[in-house]
Amino acid sequence: MTQSHKRNGFSLIELLIVVAVILIIASIAIPNLLRSKMSANEASAVSVVRNSHNSQAVYVLQYPALGYATSLAQLGPGNPCDPSHACLTDMLVGCVTEPCVKGGYMFYLKSSAATAPAGDYTITGTPIIWASTGQRNLCSIEDGVIKVQIGASASLSGATTHATCIDPAQYTALGQ
Repeated sequence: MTQSHKRNGFSLIELLIVVAVILIIASIAIPNLLRSKMSANEASAVSVVRNSHNSQAVYVLQYPALGYATSLAQLGPGNPCDPSHACLTDMLVGCVTEPCVKGGYMFYLKSSAATAPAGDYTITGTPIIWASTGQRNLCSIEDGVIKVQIGASASLSGATTHATCIDPAQYTALGQ
């Protein structure tokens, strides 16, 4: 009589093959996931810049003697809502100390006006970590056109100036 051997579990070779297949699938999926996340961050940043422009349009109508807001905190929440905290953006975009961080990007608001009424502004969006959270530096001025920095290779360290944002050698309209 021969005794039959029952196999319990998997052999080492079978387990190694399964692990190898999982690693191959992961090596294909992870870069795509990172690119998708970066694209989502960039789309969110474009939305924040667009919404900030809309908030500025409301601010200048509500407080014509002041002109445009000169900081993101002026557009942000407050209690009560007033010119220093107009309640036109959320607390992430309307933070007290710039840069304001949302969705992998840092945001700055700058005006060239020294006194009220502020006749211009520049909103800037730049990735927190270049090539990880985004690969585009954005700006927009009071005309509402969202622009992308030409040949950008690093995140910005601060707000873009009005003159830089309108310079066609440095920034071009998004989608062009």
